[in-house]
Amino acid sequence: MSLPRDLSGNRLASLLGRFGYQITRQTGSHMRLTSALQGSQHHVTVPQHKALRVGTLHAILSDVAAYLQKPVEELKKELFG
Repeated sequence: MSLPRDLSGNRLASLLGRFGYQITRQTGSHMRLTSALQGSQHHVTVPQHKALRVGTLHAILSDVAAYLQKPVEELKKELFG
């Protein structure tokens, strides 16, 4: 599955809310999201840009997938499918 080319940082933050991520702070144009579903906290930084670059989006999704112990493709299907 290919990644969306026009996904904003705010939209990604709301999509990651399905997995327990919440915005815990913001510095400039970057949001820090935190999840504590797996018993330990996990932090992800998401730029608050109009359209995220594909490499940035892939890196964020890879990090989240590793924390959730899911393959990246499965996570993409759940978010964008």
